[in-house]
Amino acid sequence: MRLRSILLPALLMLLAAPAFGAIHLDRLVLPKGFHVAVYSDQVPNARELALGAQGTVFVGSMDAGKVYALTDTKHDGHADKVRVLASGLELPVGVAFHRGDLYISAVSRIYVLRDIEHHLDDPPRPELVTDKLPSAVHHGWRFIAFGPDGKLYVPIGAPCNVCDKGKAYAKLTRMNTDGSGMQDVAWGIRNTVGFDWRPGSHQLWFTDNGRDLLGDDVPSDELNRVSRLGEHFGFPYCHEGDVLDPEFGKGHSCKDYTPPVLKLGAHVASLGMRFYTGRMFPSSYQGAILIAEHGSWNRTKKSGYRVMTVRLDGDKVASYQPLITGFEQDEQAWGRPVDVQPLPDGSVLVSDDLAGAVYRVTYESRDSGLETRDPVEHRGNP
Repeated sequence: MRLRSILLPALLMLLAAPAFGAIHLDRLVLPKGFHVAVYSDQVPNARELALGAQGTVFVGSMDAGKVYALTDTKHDGHADKVRVLASGLELPVGVAFHRGDLYISAVSRIYVLRDIEHHLDDPPRPELVTDKLPSAVHHGWRFIAFGPDGKLYVPIGAPCNVCDKGKAYAKLTRMNTDGSGMQDVAWGIRNTVGFDWRPGSHQLWFTDNGRDLLGDDVPSDELNRVSRLGEHFGFPYCHEGDVLDPEFGKGHSCKDYTPPVLKLGAHVASLGMRFYTGRMFPSSYQGAILIAEHGSWNRTKKSGYRVMTVRLDGDKVASYQPLITGFEQDEQAWGRPVDVQPLPDGSVLVSDDLAGAVYRVTYESRDSGLETRDPVEHRGNP
């Protein structure tokens, strides 16, 4: 119990570190033809991203307690207006736009800002949707998103590193827009901070963070796919599909749970993910999954601190390659990717809660339309 009381505050400070230090775009490495620029450097603690119908970029935060709206009024690829829509909220990490309204997660509560894009300069008071979610702060910050069914999907992470709380925690739920009709979608999910629906099939895919304190290389974070309602992905009994938990795994078999589609690596802290459907990037990125890896906090040698691309062949993984690296050098991190958000023009935004920034990734081929197949590294824009 004492160890938990020491670790939890330390973990929260690391995950919710306020913005400080310089942005070093010149250290970032991307495949040939890709470029990265600062979309805004005025977003302390930037976490989940959401896109409004009129192009507004909404950004949640961690301990900053604020929700931001970014607008590019000059249409030059940079947000020249940054507004604070709400403040004083408890870990308002998650933002989700739906039919003109902005939904916000705040641990035990979900709020909504009505008709928000018509009130950016005079935002309404947050309206309570529900206060029925667990109040535990450990893994209580919530990535949220609306599914193709029009329901709001809300994760309930395990309130611990590893524990068995039955079906009250470690799951993904969904609810109606008014907070009613809450339903469990899947269980055995330690803490998902990113999910999206595959275009065409509408299958739900999600990242999940593996438990700590089993060593540097076990267990791996996971990329998972939900095939049926009520599916169980193993936590806390089985990790990464084939590792029984030394305490909670007794009497269980990993064969009884759904294994990950892809092991992402131990402690990389895989967070936001989106399917890419834009037309700016090369065709090999069509339908690929982009994943922000926040980076390890307690591994002997740091891992993560990058944005990755997962290409699929049907329901199987064809490749897993970096899109952006360089947020960390020589065990020193200056940035930590949190979320990715494709824009209508095909570019992609990346939030960074350590630098307090949002970046914009673009692609421009100089080779008469010939596309780069194998990444050739180059440095980001200074």
